[in-house]
Amino acid sequence: MNDSTVMTPARYAWLVVILLVPVALLNYLDRQMLATMKGSMVADIPSIANRADWGFVLGCFKWTYALFSPFAGWVADRYSKRWVICGSLFTWSLVTWWTGHVTSFNELVAARSLMGISEAFYIPAALAMIANHHPSATRSRAVGVHQIGIYVGQILGGFAGYVADSPDHGWRWAFSVCGMIGVIYAFPLIAALRDPAPAAGTAAQTGGSAGGSAGAGAIRGLLTNRNFLLLVLYFTLPAIAGWVVRDWMPEILREKFSLGQGKAGVSAILYVQLASLVGAVIGGILADRWMRRSDRGRIYTSAIGMALFLPALFSVGHAGTLTMAIVGLMVFGLGWGFFDCNNMPILSQITRPEWRATGFGIMNAVSISCGGFGDWAFGALRDRHVPLDLIFGAFAGIALLSIGVVLLIRPRPESAVPTAR
Repeated sequence: MNDSTVMTPARYAWLVVILLVPVALLNYLDRQMLATMKGSMVADIPSIANRADWGFVLGCFKWTYALFSPFAGWVADRYSKRWVICGSLFTWSLVTWWTGHVTSFNELVAARSLMGISEAFYIPAALAMIANHHPSATRSRAVGVHQIGIYVGQILGGFAGYVADSPDHGWRWAFSVCGMIGVIYAFPLIAALRDPAPAAGTAAQTGGSAGGSAGAGAIRGLLTNRNFLLLVLYFTLPAIAGWVVRDWMPEILREKFSLGQGKAGVSAILYVQLASLVGAVIGGILADRWMRRSDRGRIYTSAIGMALFLPALFSVGHAGTLTMAIVGLMVFGLGWGFFDCNNMPILSQITRPEWRATGFGIMNAVSISCGGFGDWAFGALRDRHVPLDLIFGAFAGIALLSIGVVLLIRPRPESAVPTAR
């Protein structure tokens, strides 16, 4: 083969990101469809009795996702990230197809629980693969581009309310089609992806046990790492508000401003995700450039994003008009993009390369389990008519606390992060 036709590691690193963007899109599309098609699904499944039941449907996905995330990260660190990613895509796509055929509350709970298990294997493996393929100089940008798939998936999911209202399609059709697309894409993806070479000094190169380094030693090493524990807390606190905004905002806007299911879904999702997309790109570029001057560049960039949560959450809680609510959601989305594109890059500064997927799995476990309880609690509070401004004011206070938490993290230069012994 001519040397000019050989793809360089740098180019392949970006190809990996491009290949994974559609997977990230599908990963979040089905989650968002559930929120925006709530009215049609509840009408078609009478055994869903109240908001608390719906909150439980949302929560069961997160609880199973959280429970399996550390194990999923460990599997990705010990075995092939390529196979973990593609197996996860194939399995959750089958479950997505099945979701379009459920007929009762219990079946829907079972489908969402299986969805949580299968999707838990994707994000830790995918972000670790991107981080391992990309050097520090491009890592935040690469993660930011990957997150674009997540935001686009949520945007498309925001239009699902129109599909659910369509007499020619409906919510069952939407789940069935999305499931089949994922099953088909899994086959070319497995052919195109390849695992990154082990980092210098890792167990794979020193003759040590990869399973050992990613097993009990990894868990012990992570849970005794002060910086990692702070990052877990920081990753969790804003996510409670993030999940409520993602899962409940279509319903909030529909009730508060007397909107149709389609318009409520688009208003709740489109603008916030477009802003998140812009925030991830700008935040990734800013963080990578700031890192040239300070090892805390990603910390500072993420803290700026968190600061944007404060006015955003207050304005969402107090919005008297749909326009005011949308402006608040856009500011929230911009801050979320700054936050979202820097979590794995910050993790990469404080942990060993061969522990990254395990570490992110633990972060997911804590964050999403709390998000699941947040979904359930929000539904229960709304059943008791607790004012929205009080709920979102509490979220703003949590965001303020998060700024202090992230600034306590003391990342080291990447060259100083230890590898496996």
